[in-house]
Amino acid sequence: MSMLVVVTENVPPRLRGRLAVWLLEVRAGVYVGDVSKRIREMIWEQTTELAEQGNVVMAWATNTESGFEFQTHGENRRMPVDLDGLRLVSFYPVENQ
Repeated sequence: MSMLVVVTENVPPRLRGRLAVWLLEVRAGVYVGDVSKRIREMIWEQTTELAEQGNVVMAWATNTESGFEFQTHGENRRMPVDLDGLRLVSFYPVENQ
């Protein structure tokens, strides 16, 4: 079991309801829980299927240099990058309107 955090933006209510079955919604769109790897993978599979036009980030505790791992789904200004084995977050530039 490991700590899991899921943050959603602009996802359908049915995905939010599905996440609430397994995790506690501590703020709008922010879910936390302590789940096994198998449950975490099942949650991610359902999340990617139900997210539609929204975006999601999932982070969980691991035995790595940073102490956690994360993955993303959907459009967002933030993108994960790998720098010598360390996962960081880079930002796309703001589009001029």
